[in-house]
Amino acid sequence: MFRAEIRWLENGPILKMEGKLADDWAKQARDLVTKDLVPKGLVVDLTEVSYVDSAGEQLLKWLASVGAVFVAGSVYAFAVCDRLRLPPVKSITERRHGRGSKKSSMNYSHPVEAI
Repeated sequence: MFRAEIRWLENGPILKMEGKLADDWAKQARDLVTKDLVPKGLVVDLTEVSYVDSAGEQLLKWLASVGAVFVAGSVYAFAVCDRLRLPPVKSITERRHGRGSKKSSMNYSHPVEAI
């Protein structure tokens, strides 16, 4: 099972993906992102992704090549980002519309490599 949606936050769009990013699901996720133009400043949240196959890896690499940055709030998502060398974002703030406009933060820290 796979789910993807784009949410518009106060500081840009976020592509939230959940489940197995594999085969046709990767193509459908790409179609969602490219429905119009690829949103500038796209943040891809991989926190709830549980599996990525080679088609999913190609999608993530393509997203990075068009300027997306990545959030990983789980061990698996962090390992995928690290292995594919996907550009991390330190934190994002999500504004929920409705009563009280609550905010929540997601964090991803990328290991620093010694040179």
